[in-house]
Amino acid sequence: MYRKNDDHPAAGGPPPSRFKASGLRSRHLAAHVLVAAWAVLALLAAMAQQTLPVARWLAVHLFLLGAATTAIVVWSEHFAVAMLHASRPDQRWGNARLAAVNVAVVGVLTGVWGDVPALIGAGCALLVIAITAHLVVLVRLGRGALGGRLAPIAGYYRAAAGALVMGGVLGWLLATGKAGPRYYTGLKLAHVHITLLGWIGLPVLGTMFMLWPTVLGVRMKERTTRVARWVLWLTGGGLLLAVAALTFGWRWPAAAGLALYAQGAAVAVDLLIRTVRGGKPVSAAAAWMLAAATCWLLIAVTADLTLLVTRPLPAAQTGIDALVPVLLIGFVAQVLVGALTYLLPIVLASGPKERAGLRAVLERGWPHRLLPFNAGVALLALPLPGPAGTAGALLAAAAVVAFLMLTVAVIIRSGRSLLRDTGRNGGARGPVLWGSVAGAVLIVLAVLVAGSGGGTGGEPIAAGAGGAGTGTSRTVSVTLADMRIRPARIEVTAGTRLRLRVTNTDAQRHDLKVQDGPAAPLLGKGETRVLDLGQVTRSRAAWCTMPGHKAAGMSMDIVVTGGTHKSSAHPGHSTTATTDRGLDLAADFSTGWQPRSATLSPAPGGTVHKLELHAAHTTVEVAPGVKQQMWTFGGTAPGPTLHGAVGDVFEITLVNDDHGMGHGIDFHAGSLAPDGPMRTIRPGERLVYRFRAERAGAWLYHCSTAPMLQHIGNGMYGAVVIDPPGLAKVDHEYVLVSSELYLGAPGSTAQVAKMRQDTPDAWVFNGVANQYEQRPLKAKAGERARFWVVAAGPSDGVAFHVVGTVFDTVYKEGAYSLKPGHAGGSQVLDLAAAQGGFVETTFPEPGHYAFVDHDMRHAEAGAHGMVEVSE
Repeated sequence: MYRKNDDHPAAGGPPPSRFKASGLRSRHLAAHVLVAAWAVLALLAAMAQQTLPVARWLAVHLFLLGAATTAIVVWSEHFAVAMLHASRPDQRWGNARLAAVNVAVVGVLTGVWGDVPALIGAGCALLVIAITAHLVVLVRLGRGALGGRLAPIAGYYRAAAGALVMGGVLGWLLATGKAGPRYYTGLKLAHVHITLLGWIGLPVLGTMFMLWPTVLGVRMKERTTRVARWVLWLTGGGLLLAVAALTFGWRWPAAAGLALYAQGAAVAVDLLIRTVRGGKPVSAAAAWMLAAATCWLLIAVTADLTLLVTRPLPAAQTGIDALVPVLLIGFVAQVLVGALTYLLPIVLASGPKERAGLRAVLERGWPHRLLPFNAGVALLALPLPGPAGTAGALLAAAAVVAFLMLTVAVIIRSGRSLLRDTGRNGGARGPVLWGSVAGAVLIVLAVLVAGSGGGTGGEPIAAGAGGAGTGTSRTVSVTLADMRIRPARIEVTAGTRLRLRVTNTDAQRHDLKVQDGPAAPLLGKGETRVLDLGQVTRSRAAWCTMPGHKAAGMSMDIVVTGGTHKSSAHPGHSTTATTDRGLDLAADFSTGWQPRSATLSPAPGGTVHKLELHAAHTTVEVAPGVKQQMWTFGGTAPGPTLHGAVGDVFEITLVNDDHGMGHGIDFHAGSLAPDGPMRTIRPGERLVYRFRAERAGAWLYHCSTAPMLQHIGNGMYGAVVIDPPGLAKVDHEYVLVSSELYLGAPGSTAQVAKMRQDTPDAWVFNGVANQYEQRPLKAKAGERARFWVVAAGPSDGVAFHVVGTVFDTVYKEGAYSLKPGHAGGSQVLDLAAAQGGFVETTFPEPGHYAFVDHDMRHAEAGAHGMVEVSE
């Protein structure tokens, strides 16, 4: 599996023939083709960031995950072999790892762009696996190797691989919204630091101990080994402390960790400066670029530390975000360009003459590239008006483009030589194979960039399909802040010309994409864009396209009311528009349909409550536009809610008006022998069910006739609310009965099969899927609400949750688990089938508060509603 490599060309000497014969040269050539391809795509995305909503994120990750990661994976292994005087790993496994890294990057970028969390997760997992395998190889290289003065440098590459593994996990949490709004800022800062200062910064610092004196053509200082170990402890340990602290939002420990990192970098730079004396650079271009890049690293880390010390994390994030271009361009890009300027001729040339020729090509006009490049970085780093930043970006981009053109020329020139060599040795299968891989990556990513949507970055953006319209016009102010879009819901009459005045008041940048419509570009704090949707005729959604922001709650519904209009999916609060079985939950209910009132009526006076319930088949609209024959108590499913106090007597007369079958009734709130009152009565018969409510709680009642699975599953259930003694008054009191919905002919073989397999067509509150999504419950800011919840089943329970609030009171199955005044809070009322209880909360501010069954299969299939809270 391993081959001996005694004469490795890491330090600039002529590569031995075995190095060429091994195929390593073709691997490096292919890797550089990939690096160049990723860099070109990053430039395309960067140039489109005024028209593509997520282009800035895409450009950064095309460069870091694509170009920089490919280069580091190849060169860290290459240098580790040289530093440790170790045997070179099997090239086939190295190719497999490199291919896995690039496939993973494509998966992550495509998943984020297309908002496919499963693809994001798969891409992140593959990246973590590939880099972990890379780390294992780096560790194994050190076992049994001869070692040497530069052996400690391999530790930088191992630490960097560990950093990328951590960065991949943090990136997955951010991109999929798993972080949540509360921890988003800290996790984002941790991700930025572990990626830039860990995965990129550590291998660069380590390599500089070897590369810098080699480029200068001088001997290495005697204390290099000792300094390298000390710097790794300072930078690696400090970064680990900073990232852990940032993850939990601890600013001062994070600043302490970053101070250690800065100290380590300063120690390394001090040694590099002392090495300059007496040297005559082998490549002046490479030397100046590496020196300038190291200066930008120190500047960025110092500024980063200053921000953490002087500002709280949310405010510091804005400044740290501004430092990212400085690190990416001034440090990472310049190190990559400088290192490639020196290294490409070494690994691609077949001899000293060819190496000199390739180096001369890469160094053409280098002062005229170096000065504009670093002037551009300075313009980006300084707090200057917008045009200065644009000018800086153009200067830096022009220099990089010039280098890429020279790199292409070198690769083509070297490739011709390689083809001649491999042709004499039996063909050029390796370069052809890697050329195919590079081509595939280019095609996939080019389609990804070219096929994206988005509006312009100018003033009002016209909708693509709405048209100007001739009806009334309406402009709505939309604010982006705190991982929320306010308002979260806009109701507009069909035919209205709608404009959205979008303003970002947040410290971090956001955009806004309207479903099948225009998009606002990334907006900095205080920036505004106007989106013109034209004449709106259908409901749609809007959201922030930044990775993880939509999943964390940055979405908005635009709901068209009145007139004849179409509806589309609502990726915001409604979670989904279509169930697995084809119900269109975003469609319109029938004309004249009214939602079931969720308000709990006050308990009637007196202590004896009489009610007559008629059991009958009734056709009910159970989902938008979907009618189903249900078996009902009192003509509704669920049946009427009974309300009373402890000690009240309920006298229920059941009348069986169903001409096809018998029915009975069972009240869980009563305690009595079931033989008589719960018996089944034939069509046309009556029975009186009398019970005393001896205990408080939220109780279920249902048909007692077998098979109860079918009778309950077809709608014969309801709730009984018995107030606990001393129950305080609240502003609003709602009753929500959760249940499953099985479509099809009641009692049919197909329907019964679904019931037995527990595969309902929808899950619902109060018998109708998504009814409170289209007709929200109403409340005002500061008002207190009590939600009584009963899980009717027949098979599934409920995990009741209200988005945006915390429950301060929880009452479940006859007992309080939480009361106001306690320090704790609750997020979910979890009920098994046939259980009940209530929760209380206060709505803190105006907005739209979704309530869901937090079993997301249920929420996405109808168990979803909204409380609309006004001023």
